[in-house]
Amino acid sequence: MKFASTRIITADIKQLVAFYEMIASVKAQWLAPVFAEIVMPGAVLAIGASETVMLWKEGSAEPGANRSLVLEFQVDDIEAEYTRLKDRVPLVHELKTMPWGNTTFQFRDPDGNAVSLYMPATEEAKKRFASR
Repeated sequence: MKFASTRIITADIKQLVAFYEMIASVKAQWLAPVFAEIVMPGAVLAIGASETVMLWKEGSAEPGANRSLVLEFQVDDIEAEYTRLKDRVPLVHELKTMPWGNTTFQFRDPDGNAVSLYMPATEEAKKRFASR
């Protein structure tokens, strides 16, 4: 099995796609007017308009209702990313090093989803990510 993507369902696809293009510095691939993908090394972030929910089963997903998922992006220079984004995104927390060795900051996307950018900081964390 291969993990293919994480998909966010949104009521405002243009706004959310533009937000993630800004965060990832990657242009979205629009596969349909109601569906786009941000393709990055190691992961795909798919974004679907709320109209796409009916293609599965009406009511099976709800835009802006998530409070349990955190989208994480590994970066090469966490301080540079923090400087670039801190005044452009609604911060949840500023830079801090977590007990598992990553330096991170967290913010919310326009739909309220939690997003973290991180960089392995300790030697153990760097070793862990080198093997992935």
